[in-house]
Order: sequence, then C-alpha cells, then structure tokens
Amino acid sequence: MRRLLALLLVALGWALAGTAGAVEPIRLDDQQRRVEAWSAVEILPDPQRELDWAGALRASARFEVPKSAHATLGLRKEPVWVRVPVQSAAGSQARWLLDIDYAVLNRVDVFLLREGQVVQRARLGNLQPYSDRPVASRSHAVLLDLQPGVRHELLMRVETLGGMILPIAFTRLTEFHSRAQDEMLLQGLLTGLGLCLVLYSLAQWVSTREPLFIKYALLTFGSLLFSVVQFGLGGMYLWRDQLWVEQHAAALAALLASACTFLFVEEVLRGPEVSRYFSRVMYGGAALLGVAALLYATDLIHVHTVSTVIGTLGLLPALMGLPGAVRRARRGDRIGWYFLIAWTGYFVSTATMVGVIKGHVDANAWTLHSFQAGATLDMVLFLRVLGLRMKSLHVAAMHAVRERDVFVSMAHTDALTGLPNRRGLDTRLAAAMAGCAPDRLLAVYMLDLDGFKQVNDQYGHDIGDELLVAVGQRLQANLRASDVVARLGGDEFVVTAGGLSDEHQARDIGAKLVEAFREPFVLSGERRIEVGLTIGYVLVPLDGLDPVSLLRQADAAMYTGKQRGKGCCVRRPEMPGYAGNV
Repeated sequence: MRRLLALLLVALGWALAGTAGAVEPIRLDDQQRRVEAWSAVEILPDPQRELDWAGALRASARFEVPKSAHATLGLRKEPVWVRVPVQSAAGSQARWLLDIDYAVLNRVDVFLLREGQVVQRARLGNLQPYSDRPVASRSHAVLLDLQPGVRHELLMRVETLGGMILPIAFTRLTEFHSRAQDEMLLQGLLTGLGLCLVLYSLAQWVSTREPLFIKYALLTFGSLLFSVVQFGLGGMYLWRDQLWVEQHAAALAALLASACTFLFVEEVLRGPEVSRYFSRVMYGGAALLGVAALLYATDLIHVHTVSTVIGTLGLLPALMGLPGAVRRARRGDRIGWYFLIAWTGYFVSTATMVGVIKGHVDANAWTLHSFQAGATLDMVLFLRVLGLRMKSLHVAAMHAVRERDVFVSMAHTDALTGLPNRRGLDTRLAAAMAGCAPDRLLAVYMLDLDGFKQVNDQYGHDIGDELLVAVGQRLQANLRASDVVARLGGDEFVVTAGGLSDEHQARDIGAKLVEAFREPFVLSGERRIEVGLTIGYVLVPLDGLDPVSLLRQADAAMYTGKQRGKGCCVRRPEMPGYAGNV
C-alpha cells in the first residue's frame, strides 16, 4: 500500500510538472548542433538538504524561474535543484550531451526522468574522482539517453562552495569536441604565455638576485594557477583525483597572487615621495593574506571568508599605489601610465567576474574569461613595468658608477695638470712593480724644476701654473706612451719607465729629459721662460721593492744632483759607483 501511494504521489508530481510550469521544454532536432538551456531552467533551493529526486519532483509547484542573471545563480551555501524540460524531435537520430561548461562546480547529481521515472543518473563535479566522470573533459558532461519524440525532465542537484554558475547546454558530440578543442587551444596559449613569463622572471632572479623578479614570478604564478583551476586544467592534467588540491587550489592561488601584488607594487613604487607608511601597509597586507592562506589550508576558515578577505584587501595595492602612479604619470614616467592601465583592466575584469559570481552579470564566454583576460593583461603590463624599473635601476647604477669614477679620478689626479697625483702614482707604481725582474727593470725618476721659484716671484702664480702644465706636456712628449708622468705637488714630478734591460737605458732616458728642458718654454703673451731640470732616480728591483723607500731614495738622489750644480741626472747616492752627472 505504501509503495502504491508513493507511485501515486510521483505520478501526481509528474502531472503537476506538466501543467503547472509555464516553461516550454527545450526542443532538439537533427539540424541543431548546440542549444542553450537557460531559457527553460527552473530552480528550487534546498536549504534543509532534505530533498531527493522524488521529493524534488513532488515539489514541482515550488520550482520558479531564477531571478538572477543569465546562467548564474550567484553565491549560495545551500544546494539547489535545477529542472529543465527537454524533448528531442520524433524520428531524431542525433545523440545529445548535457554540458555544464563551468569547471569549479563541486557536485552535480543528474537525473533524467521519463514519465516520472529515472531512466538515467550521473554524478558530476570537480570534487568527484576524475576517473568516474562520464565524459573525460575539463567541463561537466554526460551523454543523455533521450527517446525521440518523448518529453523528458532533467533534474540536477547542484552544490558548490563558490559561485553557482550554470552555463547549461545540450550539444551534439562533434560540437562538444570542437568547442572543447577551441577552449583548450585558448587555454594552452594563455597558460603557455604565463608559464614563459614565470620561467623568464625566475631565470632573471637567479642571475641577478634582484627581488623584483621573484615577486613578479610569484604574482604571475598565482594568477596562472588560479586560471588553471578555474578552467579545469589542473584537475584534468596536474592533480587528477587529488581532491584536497582541487578544493583548495583556487583560493590559495588567489591569495598568493594578491599577496605578491602587494609586494610587487611596493617594490616598484617605493621612493622618497611616497608616504613612510606605504611600505609598512603593503607588507602588512601581504602578511595578512599569508595568514589567511595558512588558515584556509588547514580548513580553519571557509572559502567564503577567503573571498571576503580577498575582496577587501585585494583592492588595497591599487588604492595605496594610485597616488604614486598618478604622480609618476604626470611627470611623464611610463611606469605610472602602465600601472594605471593595468589597474583599469583589473578593476573592469574583476568587477565583471564578481558580478557573474554574485549573479548580477550574465555568464557567457566573454564574461567567464574576463578575469583571465585581465590577469593576462596585467602580467604583460607588469612585465613592461618590470623592464622599465630595471632600466631605471641600471641607469641609476651607471650614474653612481660614473660618479664614483669621477671621484676616484679626482682623488687620483692632479687638478692643475691632469697628471696622476700621489695616490694615482702609488696605484700605477704598484702595478708597474709587479712585472719587474733583474732583466726587466723599472726606473723611477724624481724631477725638480730649477728656477721655478723665480718664475713665480717675477710673473705671478698664474704664469707659474701655466708653466707647470707645459712642463707636464713636455715630459709626456719626450717619453713613451707606456711611461707615467705624475705631479707630487709644487714643481716636483715623478716619472716611471718600465721594461728596461739595464741601467744605461735608464740613464739615457734621464739625460734626454734634462736635455729637453734646455729649450725655453713659450707661454701666453709670448713670454719665453727658461727653467732647468734636476733628476734623481732608482732602479727596481735592484734598489729595492718598497715604494716609499724607493721614492725617498730617488728624492735623496735628486737633492744630491742639486748640490752638484743642478741640470743633471743622478742615481741614488748610496751607490756612488752608479752616480753621475749629465
């Protein structure tokens, strides 16, 4: 008796379903390839989670047309029963698939009813083992057993933690594979682009250790991983049947991308004109998102809480960085413009996707791909920002190197003559001494002008300075390009000449210099000024290897030459056998 009563109730529900609803069934014929089902969709929420297919059928009168946007029911914590009447044409030979082209629906129980009886059932959803799917695809599909010319009722119990997006369609097998192939091609291109950007930035980080590259790599990886989950590629190829990963990957990827956006924006826009609290807030936001990721990974918070956190903090990098980006854009800095364009695209794409998830914006191919398009745009623009930032750092580094070189040059160069000073001489002398040997001598000459004080007293310091410049030029003109001329101060000069085979070559160089100064100097105003030259010298390594001692000995030899009457070249006085006047 109870079984008979149950059958009567089911039959009554079937009758009510056929008369109560104003929704016309979906008509399928052999001329069609794909038919969208949303126009015939009715829904029944099940907040108590108590209805089975028979209970849903008995409650046919409570089904209603959804008030949300096309193909989306928004965020719902409770399961929802979806009813779609469908009828294939009499005599039809076509086979039809039910296709729900949104990968992150957790569980969809499908019941195909004919005359009030279940003739086919299937369980779909991304939290079901992939190996149990009726059709091996990234979307949720099942081949329907439709009897031509007979009305069928399609009941689906949908339960998911995220947005209940239901782009339901009846499609022919060839059309299903064609659309799946097109989608996989698109995902392959976008995923490949993202992966190349990640690998490029990681390679740059390994070679340069510049933190901007690793932050960009993690940001791009988070966006890429989110898209891989959102479009079903992860569950299909990467972590098949790993249900914990499938359930948590999307939220963790979104948290990673958002946290690294904080770090990337802070690194690029950091500067003296930015508020001193800017870096603290950006690092604080990244830390909060990291804590949220840890809590979600351990199932201590719900995915809806994660959505709230991302929705609240996700806009903060743009809001905090907007003043700095505007300032940069106003002064012509392209980094500011790229940030503004990227954030505009981000706001539009994110607002579109949020509208779809909340049921306010129609779900279609354009809106479902909006976030992925926005993320790809951001990745490319941020790569350009990364390049400009690295260029500015390189320019700044080159400027610092040039300034350092200038300072080093100033520290090692005599300001009047442009010759090496005492520091410059020490550096060059040490380098020259490194290649010395008994058969490869280095001569170090200490030179002092004879009569220079009288020139200063008679003509003034300006003429004296001009004479010192001319002295340096004459010394260089009478030496080899490899020889060094330095000015220690006043009228004291030092000359080094390397690669000499014996002491006679050294003496000949000294004699040549003394002889060169017998010719008067012609300065400005056609003044002819005569000054002589007295030289003392030593030989390395014969006379020692200590630069200070060598210069002291050469200086002593030069003073010996002064005492002997000036205008001569004398080797160190400790070795009288080698001394001599020229």
